Amino acid sequence: MKTHRAHRTPRLFAIAAATALLLTGCGADASDSGEASDGAARGSEAFPAPSAPRGDTDSDTDKETDEDGRTAAPDHLSTFALDVDTASYGYARRTLTEGQRPDPSTIRPEEFVNSFRQDYERPDGNGFSVTVDGARTGDDDWSLVRVGLATRTAEQQGERPPVALTFVIDVSGSMAEPGRLDLARSALGTMTDRLRDDDSVALVTFSGEAETVLPMTRLGDHRDRVHQAISGLEPADSTNLGAGVETGYATAVEGLREGATNRVVLVSDALANTGDTDADSILERVSTARREHGITLFGVGVGSDYGDALMERLADKGDGHTTYVSTEDEAREVFSADLPQNIDLTARDAKAQVAFDPETVAEFRLIGYDDRRVADDDFRDDRVDGGEVGPGHTVTALYAVRTEPGADGRLATATVRWLDPDTRTPHEESGRLETGALHDRLTDAPVRFQVTTTAAYFADALRRPESPLPDAPSLGELRETAERLANKTEDKDVRGLADAIDDASRLDL
Repeated sequence: MKTHRAHRTPRLFAIAAATALLLTGCGADASDSGEASDGAARGSEAFPAPSAPRGDTDSDTDKETDEDGRTAAPDHLSTFALDVDTASYGYARRTLTEGQRPDPSTIRPEEFVNSFRQDYERPDGNGFSVTVDGARTGDDDWSLVRVGLATRTAEQQGERPPVALTFVIDVSGSMAEPGRLDLARSALGTMTDRLRDDDSVALVTFSGEAETVLPMTRLGDHRDRVHQAISGLEPADSTNLGAGVETGYATAVEGLREGATNRVVLVSDALANTGDTDADSILERVSTARREHGITLFGVGVGSDYGDALMERLADKGDGHTTYVSTEDEAREVFSADLPQNIDLTARDAKAQVAFDPETVAEFRLIGYDDRRVADDDFRDDRVDGGEVGPGHTVTALYAVRTEPGADGRLATATVRWLDPDTRTPHEESGRLETGALHDRLTDAPVRFQVTTTAAYFADALRRPESPLPDAPSLGELRETAERLANKTEDKDVRGLADAIDDASRLDL
């Protein structure tokens, strides 16, 4: 993880204050929501200010220049595209259950953190609420700071726009393994019964070649036709993922519905072994369809051998996200609950920027989001790709922050920027945190904060970075914490976390 050391010069303070004045007009869409009940403050009148739009900063400000001569923003800023992927955590759990250690390269801490329910305040309309809170770790002057973003609750099914879903199903030989194609058939059947009459479904399969088994079909009186196509899915031979993606998007474009949410749902172990196996070439097809037609991608990973990196890159290029399933219950939840939640969009190209006050913060590290970092100057450049987020979602980012000894005052300001999904109008919302609002110990923090930090510590232990998180507990201590939280929350997902940590401790990682 990259560590940033904050500049503390009077000149920077003057520049930041001037920038804040320039930003007054730019923040017209942000609203001040007042004070949060847990002491984490919300509002847009923050210092230091987030980065200014391009062209609004002095060329001679206190900035760093990289080896190519480009000017970098002051290092008190951290900017990233929003991400609601959870596949890394699901795949790690399955690997641990089978008595193996996950490959550290597949561990993405943000996907561990975002696998658990949060209790953030929800906004009334499209967009986000912003919550910023934190707790001291007991290790020198380090704290863990949580930035929480939440969309409105998911609307009732009858209130959402219709959907046109193109399912691209991997029927290669590897999908014959229990827990792959059988899960897809069962879950797709359940989902078909729960979609509305005015929704549409298409079905594409791929192995050595790709085939459109079912063109875009309004459900209405055709549910039996859809069920028949699903039940006929059988494994074949090799995996031509490139052909599947190309045919899937072609089918989605052919069946494009105006006024509906158009999405491709890829179900695969993402182990491309024939045809076009070049990731960049496959990704460009996804990106082109997204740019020209606004068709987003939802990737569902399956299998004990799983092409995690390729699936994640596909979803990122397709303005979507990924999840991973290994049991029938998980598959039913994804297709019957999570997918409907991801059909509608409440925000496009969403990015977050956190400004740490250099007067109080000595250094900070963003935990995870390695593939989602955005240049600070691109925060308000709406041509730069962000993340697509739907109703009912929460997004959590966790920072390790070392404060100056005895620091008192503003610690951090978090701002989220997004485009309205229909009008593309930009909006912003901010939240802030004072040093005095930090909880003295992690155990004093709200229970959902403790779940977040436990998931992050667990990911860190599996990843084994050169610089572990501050005050990192042993796996045995982490197991006890997770067990306590599982009993306290009575949440099956937290119980699953405790079980996964127990599996890892048995492997003596």
